[in-house]
Amino acid sequence: MPHHPVLFDVLKDRLRQAPQGQMTFAEFMDLALYDPSGGYYATQVAAIGPQGDFVTSPHLSRDFGELLAVQLAELWHHLSQPEPFTLVEMGAGQGIMAADVLAYLQRQYQDCFAVLDYRIIEKSPVLQHIQSKRLEPWAGRVTWCNWADLAADSVTGCVFSNELVDALPVHQVVWTEAGLQEIYVTWDEASATLKEVIGPLSTPRLADYFDLVGVDWAKGYPVGYRTEAHLAALDWVATVANRLHRGYLLTIDYGYSADRYYSPHRSQGTLQSYYQHTHHNDPYRHLGHQDITAHVNFTALERQGKQSGLTTLGLTQQAMFLMALGLGDRLMDLAQIQSTDPAVVNQAIQRRDQIHQLMNPMGLGNFWVLLQGKNLAPDGAAQPLRGFTIPPLG
Repeated sequence: MPHHPVLFDVLKDRLRQAPQGQMTFAEFMDLALYDPSGGYYATQVAAIGPQGDFVTSPHLSRDFGELLAVQLAELWHHLSQPEPFTLVEMGAGQGIMAADVLAYLQRQYQDCFAVLDYRIIEKSPVLQHIQSKRLEPWAGRVTWCNWADLAADSVTGCVFSNELVDALPVHQVVWTEAGLQEIYVTWDEASATLKEVIGPLSTPRLADYFDLVGVDWAKGYPVGYRTEAHLAALDWVATVANRLHRGYLLTIDYGYSADRYYSPHRSQGTLQSYYQHTHHNDPYRHLGHQDITAHVNFTALERQGKQSGLTTLGLTQQAMFLMALGLGDRLMDLAQIQSTDPAVVNQAIQRRDQIHQLMNPMGLGNFWVLLQGKNLAPDGAAQPLRGFTIPPLG
């Protein structure tokens, strides 16, 4: 598919006007995904889901959002049932997870729902519109805002996201004979294409980032080793911690600890592009029509969180998280369905398959769930969290 013409022109114009005719890869990625006139998330919302470029856990089954609601209700109890209980969902996609969470809290945890203040932070106006349509049944309960609308130290509750951090812009760096350098994007007039060039680091924060996560470039990294630095993710954690008065940050995404992420053997990083349920490593293809992501460095989130006043309370895989919250019980209930109605049987088989996909260790089940807390009472920080306990066998 050809590039989105408006986005392509935006990139060309920006590069022609930029100092030295180049921009960091992070700047390019931000435009490619979020530019309001042609960025992927501004124009390709129909491409998210089974008929699009990728699916998320909420697309597969309502069980994901419902079990997340179970965990959120428990967090409300651990906070001594504050009124209001503020939930801030970041990057709510098409509003599917929000609808599942709200419906389940309303049905099963009415006392929690009664004091709920549900906020959504969403950069895409198109996605905001889709979310508002889907969430009309809770029109008086859900509001949309930006980080600037939330005062410092104002949120008592939980800030949470699913597959948000992997889409935050990343810088790309490369280890060279001259040391660590950065990859930039430039416009080549002769070939009328985007090209990469290598130059000095755009900010000393990049060197600080690798110090933070414990990368020692002198130990075994080959020349040409290429990877990502997640400065936007650090800024995001710091912003959340600043707005959070008392409560939790819950992050669900795919990624690694720093030692695995920056293994010398992972020589080309984790950056991937997704187009029509296929993935490849060329971010300059299908501009405006493909997603661009990088795995999350969970060590960076934890260490930035600690510097920002957050405490890590739990880190587990999505399969274990959902099983601990009752996904296994739901599977057992499906297995006990006795019906001769083909429609009922087929529906049960389909839902069972969806649940297995949520737990698949080669896919969504291998996602990580990180819970961090702020200003919790000593007993609150030590209380067992259902989603982060090992589920019983059998």
